Amino acid sequence: MLGEKMAYDFNADDVFEMAEQMESNGAKFYRATADSTDNEELKKLFNHLADMEIAHQNLFKSLREELSEKEKAAMVFDPNEESTLYLQALVNSRVSFENEYQGNSIESILKGAIESEKDTIVFYLGIKEAVPDELGKNQIDKIIKEEMAHIRILSQELIRLRD
Repeated sequence: MLGEKMAYDFNADDVFEMAEQMESNGAKFYRATADSTDNEELKKLFNHLADMEIAHQNLFKSLREELSEKEKAAMVFDPNEESTLYLQALVNSRVSFENEYQGNSIESILKGAIESEKDTIVFYLGIKEAVPDELGKNQIDKIIKEEMAHIRILSQELIRLRD
């Protein structure tokens, strides 16, 4: 029905699985970008960023593995369904790092990567609201800081490119 609110139920396992997928998408994007450039400095930068995304993916995988069966089944606390609807909208729209910048100029690739990193941070801020402290909230903070560092690195490269 029109106007009817759809409910999305997530548990911690679902949320960490979505995060794993985002990081995997990021790693694929950076590897493909590294492979598409002849500039050795940029190739090294994008491969480094891909390695960092893989490390994040592995962290979310280990967080999922550490969840007890009870924690895997427990639904996130979201009485008004705001966080879960928000996370689902992000996943459904532009989760992260679609290869839409592939084959364009290095400048547009860098701008696209910055936007994707911003989307990732927004997603993780949403996750933070939905995941209890004992299920790895502090680890999410660490990843957010690293994603912010990615934006700084990409922005510095963009400025350097323009000079």
